[in-house]
Amino acid sequence: MKVTLSWLREFAPGIDGDPHDLGEILSSLGLAVEEMELIGEAVEGVVLARVAGLRPHPDADKIQLVDVDRGNGEPLQVCCGAFNMAVNDLIPFATIGTVMPNGMEIAQRELRGQTSNGMCCSAAEIGMGDDEAGILILNDRVIDGAELGMALGDALGLQPDVLWDLEVNANRPDAMSVAGVARDLAAALGVPFAFPEYEISTTDEQIAGLVEVEVLDPTMCGRFVATVLRDVTIGTSPAWLADRLTQLGMRPINSIVDISNYVMLELGQPNHTFDLDTIANGHLKVRRAREGETLRTLDDVERTLTTNDGVITNEADEIVSLAGVMGGATTEISDTTTNVLLEMAWWDPPSISRTVKRLNLPSEASTRFRRGADWGANIERAMRRFIQLAAESGVVAVDGFIDVAGETPDRTPITVRSSKINGLLGTQLTESEMAQHLTSIGFGVDIVGSELSVVIPTWRWDTTTETDVAEEVGRLYGYENIARTVPKGEDAGGLSAYQQDRRLVRQVLVGAGCDETLPMPFLAPGDLARAGLPEDGVTLTNPLHAEESVLRTSLLPGQLKAIAYNQSHRMADVRFFEIDHVFLPAAPGELLPDEREYLAVALAGVEAPNAVEVLNALDRALTLPNLQLKSASPAGMHPTRSAEVVVAGRTRGVVGEVDPGVLEAYGIEGRVAWFELDLGAILDGPHGNRRYTPVSKFPSSDIDLAFVVSDDVPASQVEGSLRKGGGALLVAIDLFDVYRGPGVDGGARSLAYRLRFQARDRTLTDAEVAEARRACVDQVAKKTGAILRA
Repeated sequence: MKVTLSWLREFAPGIDGDPHDLGEILSSLGLAVEEMELIGEAVEGVVLARVAGLRPHPDADKIQLVDVDRGNGEPLQVCCGAFNMAVNDLIPFATIGTVMPNGMEIAQRELRGQTSNGMCCSAAEIGMGDDEAGILILNDRVIDGAELGMALGDALGLQPDVLWDLEVNANRPDAMSVAGVARDLAAALGVPFAFPEYEISTTDEQIAGLVEVEVLDPTMCGRFVATVLRDVTIGTSPAWLADRLTQLGMRPINSIVDISNYVMLELGQPNHTFDLDTIANGHLKVRRAREGETLRTLDDVERTLTTNDGVITNEADEIVSLAGVMGGATTEISDTTTNVLLEMAWWDPPSISRTVKRLNLPSEASTRFRRGADWGANIERAMRRFIQLAAESGVVAVDGFIDVAGETPDRTPITVRSSKINGLLGTQLTESEMAQHLTSIGFGVDIVGSELSVVIPTWRWDTTTETDVAEEVGRLYGYENIARTVPKGEDAGGLSAYQQDRRLVRQVLVGAGCDETLPMPFLAPGDLARAGLPEDGVTLTNPLHAEESVLRTSLLPGQLKAIAYNQSHRMADVRFFEIDHVFLPAAPGELLPDEREYLAVALAGVEAPNAVEVLNALDRALTLPNLQLKSASPAGMHPTRSAEVVVAGRTRGVVGEVDPGVLEAYGIEGRVAWFELDLGAILDGPHGNRRYTPVSKFPSSDIDLAFVVSDDVPASQVEGSLRKGGGALLVAIDLFDVYRGPGVDGGARSLAYRLRFQARDRTLTDAEVAEARRACVDQVAKKTGAILRA
């Protein structure tokens, strides 16, 4: 956003001081000065001249010969590469000896055999704008009494001025206008700020009956104001207005467009003009577009719209404008336009933002709507300013405005604690000082004890919380005035209990010889079915690749892919683990999937007991309450060599071997022991209640027992029976052999255990060991039907 000092003073005449100091104040207010430039000082040696004649260069197609009249009756020949001039045009002319702003000195030169005695200048070459495409034409910009040969600054009535180029962040919609910047700067300097009174005169013709507006979607349009202008003639703008637009980086176009841009820059209110004669009965409607509707915009591009886009339609419901973004070609102002419908509105910022991004149609107007324009008194003020400026070219306005209200942001007062403000800023401001800072930029404030009731002005759509108000107080107080301190806080760092447990899990698994892997959470369609799992994964609507379009519901597919990849590279017996998230189908009534953190361990080339061993190691490390294995046939697992993992009476995972059919589908050779746990649920549940007992100093006794057990009885059930039978004397159990083959009936297996008995206070006798052995055998036979193998 560019502003000039002279324009700021129209709202706050008291703004004064060194330009560099004022720039520092603007930066401290959050309006960082990116560049400061002194303007209005014409280049010495550049004079007002007239094009007396134009001739082609005899030896160059891209150069013409210009006869330049400086008013002394002696035209000078100049070689010029621009062709936008006509005879009798007034132009800036750099005489021989002039030093241009870029350091180049003008001298007499020959170009293809023709002498050039000076230079016809573009706006960019003499610092009067960015346009360097052609020579600057001054026909309508010179002051009365200007004469040929007069210094250019005098001929144009230029006055020295200061131009600041400011960086305005997205959270400062109020600063997207000269008036908004003036408000802030005046508050910082402590000088009065006020809007000028824009006096207008209207005809006796009433707006009622000329224009009708229906806001069919009040969430899209918070306010729509319109009026009618008569006797419009499209011409050029006054020199002072064109100069200001040029200074702020806008190219003058015609009288109506220039006024529209001028009002937007001055007051921050974008506006749009329709050719009233193209709108049947002056009837406009505001609604959301229907999917697939089209509009040919002013840039002559046909746009396809969606239901997120706001549109303005005519009486026949035909779209005539893309709300807040760009007008339509059918209602465009032309050279023959005499009646104009002037519209100013407040549009929903998120809606405008979505439309601009989707159609890639950024503009000065849409930027202001996206950030949040003023929906209050400024709209009517901008209407009056537009009418006032248009009146200088003979335009007249009918009496009154059409003003239709929709839904605007909530202006319920915000309760602000002074202690909170001081706590955030590190200050000791009183409630009165805070109120003074806020009221200086238009906030309404009532002091209630140690709290402030703050009413947000209509031009600060971005301010919604107590923290936002603190930011405003800080800006006006001056961050440079806040004493520098080192904040004191709690000790930084440290892991939560959950993070510590998760780290312990990793340590245990690394100690068990496992390597951590991190496959992608996205699967290809069919991966779940190939792993023997239900195909109920969430499908992405915008995947990066089609083969990564399904969110996983289990860690199994990713681990199987990793094993298959390693086996294809001659790394057969790998041991992997993964801790990551899965995405289960959303619960009834929920929109998002059920995201959980799972743990998986995959051991290639070994059987189910190996997975149980690793699971038991985790059990010992985490001290899980009553971990048991319950016989089951989980999806994707071997139907007879798998079980559910039960912790504290709740199923928390599965353990066993991967189904051979699944392994074949993934091209994996051998067996894969596997377990998968809902780690988040386990670590959030009871665990870690470790009980310590003294180490016995007495000798232990080991015995081996082998049982023939049906295949449908899990080994964990046998182990549980042994522990119950052995009681306090049984201090360790080790399943050291699983046998199927001759001597064991089909549908059964032999489980061989090594039991260790030990007492804390004595050496066990042979009779005590025998009794403990008998109790274990009886308990196993009773609970599982197992038979002691001879």
